Amino acid sequence: MAVMERIQAEVEGHPIVLFMKGTPAWPMCGFSARAVQALQAAGAEALHTVNVLEEPEVRANLPRYSNWPTFPQLFLHGELIGGCDITLELLESGELQRLVSEAQSQ
Repeated sequence: MAVMERIQAEVEGHPIVLFMKGTPAWPMCGFSARAVQALQAAGAEALHTVNVLEEPEVRANLPRYSNWPTFPQLFLHGELIGGCDITLELLESGELQRLVSEAQSQ
């Protein structure tokens, strides 16, 4: 499977996908750690993550797929939400909780 098809399958195959550096238990950058914490605080239980440090082809091609240059990258229902800053802003506004709840209920 081509890497772009693999990325698309990950994004479309899970309601909540976070492409991050490391894992939720062992994040390898502060931005990824904060994004995971925000999602957990918003009630994300069905969080699927992809460690881009272990997937060099995904790391190289995801910015082309999403048109977003940095990591982490959060997708809900196959749609790019954004990176760490946007995720934290959504948490503070209460919007992330709603988005996560909707994603998990479908």
